[in-house]
Amino acid sequence: MKYRIIQPRNLTAKVNLPASKSISNRALIMNVMSGAQMGYISNLSSCDDTRVMLETLFIMDEERRQGRTGQLLPTINIKAAGTAMRFLTAFLAASPDSGTRVITGTERMRHRPIGVLVEALRKLGAEIEYVEEEGYPPLRITGTVLHGTTLELPGNVSSQFVSALLMVGPWVMDGLTLKLKGEVLSRPYINMTIKMMQKHGADVKWKGQKTIVVAPDHPYRPTPYLIESDWSAASYWYEICLLSGNRNETLSLMGLFPDSLQGDSAVAEIFEKLAVQSFPLSLASMEPRVMLLRRGRMAKRIEWDFSGTPDLAQTLVVTCAMKGVSFRFTGLQSLRIKETDRIDALQRELRKLGVQVEVEGDDTMTWAGPTAQAAGDVPYLQPAEGTAIDTYEDHRMAMAFAPAAMVLGSIDINDPEVVSKSYPNFWKDLEASGFEVVEMSCDE
Repeated sequence: MKYRIIQPRNLTAKVNLPASKSISNRALIMNVMSGAQMGYISNLSSCDDTRVMLETLFIMDEERRQGRTGQLLPTINIKAAGTAMRFLTAFLAASPDSGTRVITGTERMRHRPIGVLVEALRKLGAEIEYVEEEGYPPLRITGTVLHGTTLELPGNVSSQFVSALLMVGPWVMDGLTLKLKGEVLSRPYINMTIKMMQKHGADVKWKGQKTIVVAPDHPYRPTPYLIESDWSAASYWYEICLLSGNRNETLSLMGLFPDSLQGDSAVAEIFEKLAVQSFPLSLASMEPRVMLLRRGRMAKRIEWDFSGTPDLAQTLVVTCAMKGVSFRFTGLQSLRIKETDRIDALQRELRKLGVQVEVEGDDTMTWAGPTAQAAGDVPYLQPAEGTAIDTYEDHRMAMAFAPAAMVLGSIDINDPEVVSKSYPNFWKDLEASGFEVVEMSCDE
């Protein structure tokens, strides 16, 4: 399938953003570990990643009620949900009544490394075997009681490994201490986990800059929890606001908390450099929202370290390319092991539009700007006829490139259904705001 996205004549948007899948998936694990009912969680995400988690935990609860542990769900297929793979691996390992299960996923998921998490859990006494290739899913996990110790992890591993270990910490006998070595990447996501654990009754805190301690004998307690909207999803509307070119346009993004747990709320700070201002409104009489307005002078060049907010990188790379803003973006090393190799995918797809982005090592992308590519009056953006953006089974590729229609007039996106991973209503929201979304056959 292919969608053609056509720029709107008039942009009007009051966007009901999806709930944060990062917060939703953490809340689900803590809620189950507290023994609470699902009704304690409000505004749960409807995305693929969260739905996989919810279905798995629901069936496991049914098994427990019927005394049929492991019979209804001997194999858990989390598909492309990386968060679910990491969080459920730790949860199953720390659940003595979960029996033995195999957890697997898509072809891409079976090539995403998980050895660091597995070895850490084994040091706590977990019973985990690799079904196929060493260091990668599928995994065969037998739930057991874990015993506390001090674990050392590289600080540059996925924050989801760290969060997975922390969240099962209250179930670890004698508590758990994590020491992170070297530079700590994605610290905002670790802080999100810690604050949510504290909200649910756990005793967990930083001890210095690189050590986290989960104290024993402080179990999770049932806690009503409201999931805030997703700042990662908001980033595409910041992009749309800027690329619209209209300084009188305002967009209203619903459900965003100005004091958010999400590190990706940094998108407001980044886009301020590009002349998009954010105005949070959180009066008691109305739903929290953020208003966007074009105002001020746009920077001609941006430098930013994305080590704490890697999910914003694709949005900013495409935005700057469309607006002719040169950039140097660092801290991108984790993009190599996401749903696809996002660094390579960005290079390939921008090249289709006439933009030659350079890569330094595994963590830096640079672009000298349009003057380095355009000759005389020839525009630097020159998509070939029939060009379509490939999405590589990556939701963020589709959503980062779709707003480029504001500049190009239209843009074709292959396999657009990938947005269901985090933002199922993305295309509907584009249509509601004035874009035209046309379904086309792949040979058109």
